[in-house]
Amino acid sequence: MPLVRHRTASRLAAGLALSPALLVLVVVYLGCTAWTVWISLTSSRMLPNSTFVGLRQYASLMGNERWQVSVANLAVFGSLFLIASLALGFLLAVAIDQRVRAENTLRSIFLYPYSMSFIVTGLVWQWLLNPSFGIEKMVRDLGFPSFHFDWIVRQDMVIYTLVFAAVWHAAGLVMAIMLAGLRGIDEDIWKAARIDGLPPWRVYLSIVIPMLGASFATAAVLLATSVVRLYDLSVAMTNGGPGVASEVPAKFVMDHLFERGNLGLATAAATSMLITVAAVVAPWLVWQNRRARRAQV
Repeated sequence: MPLVRHRTASRLAAGLALSPALLVLVVVYLGCTAWTVWISLTSSRMLPNSTFVGLRQYASLMGNERWQVSVANLAVFGSLFLIASLALGFLLAVAIDQRVRAENTLRSIFLYPYSMSFIVTGLVWQWLLNPSFGIEKMVRDLGFPSFHFDWIVRQDMVIYTLVFAAVWHAAGLVMAIMLAGLRGIDEDIWKAARIDGLPPWRVYLSIVIPMLGASFATAAVLLATSVVRLYDLSVAMTNGGPGVASEVPAKFVMDHLFERGNLGLATAAATSMLITVAAVVAPWLVWQNRRARRAQV
């Protein structure tokens, strides 16, 4: 009986300690999410109302040219950002895994950009890419007056400048994840590969990369969720311009929520983004759960 009472008291104390966090989760996160979804089904404009209009806001959203441009921009940005970040992060991890000198210093240098916010990253790259006093001016001052690097002010190229900045920001995180995976590979695999005379590139391509599937999946999910909620970088670097050439869905939501006074359309866009994030995260969570169960068996 004393043991049962002790366990009951421990569970009660743990429940009381966790209750504030649970309350925040239910009220702030789940409650606000449900409210957002409901408002997206109403005719709300500047102020919320309860006039139900079904999927009319979503139909209006899909026909909105600015939304279409923002989704297309996000698709270009996301695909290039994921591929470049995973590739560069993996190559950095491979380089550091060679037991190079000053390894800790190099890891800190490569991971440092991730410690900065996207706002700071965007401002730094806005300065670097500005034709008036950035890279273009520096190269011209070195004696190359015909050099041009004005992508940040060109509508057809500006989205790629966001990719540059985002990859610089996230590659260090991918490197850390990949390096942890590389350090977990048994040395006997490398010894066997050397005995068989396999070149290093073949070992990485045929053996190491498949073994790092979990590391790649984790990094890809983290990067994908940051792609969907991209906002700070676009605002800091270009503010969606020139025109709407670097517009992204999150900026579309914020503009219609606070500047255009269209609450229904903004929440419909926000709900669409939520569905996209859920579609990315849910399969990964299911896969992780199955993987954990197999490990227990």
